[in-house]
Amino acid sequence: MSKADELRNKTPEDLLQMLLDLRRKQFGLRMQRGSGQIARASEIRETKKAIARVKTVMRETDRGGV
Repeated sequence: MSKADELRNKTPEDLLQMLLDLRRKQFGLRMQRGSGQIARASEIRETKKAIARVKTVMRETDRGGV
């Protein structure tokens, strides 16, 4: 089962909360990068992809898709 499949099983409220949490994490990571304190630079990319994945699933459910 892929990550997107797991997200499709969640409620819209759960997806929205997950999106908000990921956005907060992304903001924190950007602040760490700006101050030179970030431990793993790849974490920024992973968070960005996770946000895109959640937004894609939210859009699918809004349009009545899979």
